[in-house]
Amino acid sequence: MTKKSIGKKMTAVLVRNLGRMGYREALKFQKAYERRVLGAADATRSDGDRVARDTLLLVEHEHVYTVGLRTCRYSEEEEAKLRALGADFYRADRGGLITYHGPGQLVAYPVLDLNNFKKSIKWYVGALEQTLIATCEKLGVEAGTTSNTGVWVGDNKIAAIGRYFATI
Repeated sequence: MTKKSIGKKMTAVLVRNLGRMGYREALKFQKAYERRVLGAADATRSDGDRVARDTLLLVEHEHVYTVGLRTCRYSEEEEAKLRALGADFYRADRGGLITYHGPGQLVAYPVLDLNNFKKSIKWYVGALEQTLIATCEKLGVEAGTTSNTGVWVGDNKIAAIGRYFATI
């Protein structure tokens, strides 16, 4: 478990490694944790600390293409071509274009109540980008941001940030 200090308050984030699994199965985990965050009143321990419900899910997907809500429609023919390559195809409830996930790629799904952090989507995306840049730096990779969302190494995107927000 990782704790991040936010003023006088400590927010615990549970990190759960789901291993390798298909997108649909991983989505079930995401939805279960989302319900936990959206439906639960703040639970506290006897010492007054919050019970951790903010979670970072880590997964390695089988071959899959996901398409965000705001993208152009992909025809059944295009979808069939991708499936013929041995990949699944899903329309996801996130922004962005088509994204490939597959073996060897670590995907992180933060399921957080932003009320426990700073209530700003811009801050949240920036914090994710800075965390990814710092991680790359520790691995000897020089990365940065551009005017586009995500983290880049030169002209190549090393990390995409897809987002879905629900209101409590």
